[in-house]
Amino acid sequence: MKSIALRAAVPLGIAALLLTGCTSTDETPEETAAEASGTLRLNFGAFPETWTPGYEFEGGPMRIVYENLITRDDAGELAPGLAESWELSDDSTSLTLNLREGVVFHDGEPFNAEAVAVNVDTVKNTPGPFGAQLAVIESVDTPDENTVVLNFAGPTPSMPVTLSTRVLPIGSPAAIEDGSIATDPIGTAPWAYDAEGSTAGTVMSFTQFDDYWGDAPGFENIELYAIPDDEAAAAAVVNGEIDVTDTEEEVLPRYDGTTVETFEYPAIRNNVMFFDRGPGGLFEDVEVRQAICYTFDVQQMVDVNGGEAATQHFLEGTQGYNPDITGYPTDLDEANSLWSSAGTPTIDGEMIAAPFTTTQSTIYMDQASQLDGFGISVSTVPPPEWFQGWNSGTYPIGLGSNDELTPFEWYSAWFAADAGGNPSGVESDELKSAADAAIAAGDSEEADELWAEVTKIIADEALTCAHARGFEVIAYNSDTVTNVNAPAYPFEANNLNLREITPAG
Repeated sequence: MKSIALRAAVPLGIAALLLTGCTSTDETPEETAAEASGTLRLNFGAFPETWTPGYEFEGGPMRIVYENLITRDDAGELAPGLAESWELSDDSTSLTLNLREGVVFHDGEPFNAEAVAVNVDTVKNTPGPFGAQLAVIESVDTPDENTVVLNFAGPTPSMPVTLSTRVLPIGSPAAIEDGSIATDPIGTAPWAYDAEGSTAGTVMSFTQFDDYWGDAPGFENIELYAIPDDEAAAAAVVNGEIDVTDTEEEVLPRYDGTTVETFEYPAIRNNVMFFDRGPGGLFEDVEVRQAICYTFDVQQMVDVNGGEAATQHFLEGTQGYNPDITGYPTDLDEANSLWSSAGTPTIDGEMIAAPFTTTQSTIYMDQASQLDGFGISVSTVPPPEWFQGWNSGTYPIGLGSNDELTPFEWYSAWFAADAGGNPSGVESDELKSAADAAIAAGDSEEADELWAEVTKIIADEALTCAHARGFEVIAYNSDTVTNVNAPAYPFEANNLNLREITPAG
């Protein structure tokens, strides 16, 4: 599945030229290799449209320059990041974070409680995908420079998990205030953005930050490339011009017999969302939604587009998973029966897709068109327009990623009456009652059962369906790098444990 950032327009056939042009042609191969040993050369096919916290960009680019308050250890468990420790109140209505001392941003500004408050406010008020997940924060207290208290509108036991994800990268308050962070990212990570060493549209350079508070990573520097064509990227990694790239299954034969190794990990969860559910809306009637869900053949989409079909959002063994959710197996007879019961409605409208969701969206809408009177067209738009529009309520139906790792986050982001991803503003009494009970349970033993009931109601009401999981495929040249592993952060596209990657040999 493609990166969800805009891919730079590097014409096919000159990508390698752009890359080899980064070293002088009169250097010997030995000299070039010696220089490259200190620089990790990554290609994720795109640069973020903006680096401002709160906007959409993937875990790989984000974690080059930014750090989180809470992180993940190698086992995927929550671990200290910019916060050395944290504590939820007994009723989970506040979270106290004890910040790491002696940390500075790349611009020399101190990292402190006020910096955290600025970043929380920035993300909450940014028209991107993450503000809804922080909307529950009613206020931020800063009793001293190294203590932050997040006060919630209600019990929010999942906030430590939220803070370990892409939702709240911590950027320099000064750069946020003057707007420069959009193009010149400034964080606290081991690598600082080097504008002078970068070439617009081709490579972004990040150099060693001498005042970094933590352990040194395996590479002193990073060069981030934006080669949009998978064949060109494959040639570059095979030739040793870059070290690591995201790739696609169809180009895997290109690596046969080479020193390039590949692996994949589950990175994206996409599903269809019904937005126009308000009074008189196209999808107000639950039987209409259920009928459409029964037309979807997710396995057919997977066979064409890759990934794997799923019955629900959450993985078995995680909170929110409910074994009683069977999804909507393809059943045209049941679909037509429900459609007839709903009065054989006429459903006309538009659904927007990004280039990387067009195939999936088109397959689903074609399948639904087997219902008499269903006619949702799919229009492909540039990624920035899609990010801002697909779930805004402008369009009655959409397909996109649900990144949320806990049922509280998922419900709060998409299905609660005041959720940012629920532009209709409607919620059934049954769902609200079940969610209120689950939220009130906090992190008690009964919470798991209560949240499983919430996700079952979401499925029964067909608020979303056609769950699919996409895989990120990573290729790396084992002659140049080693210790290239999948991220400890669940369901993040284009992400790696960058700090652990080291020069081969």
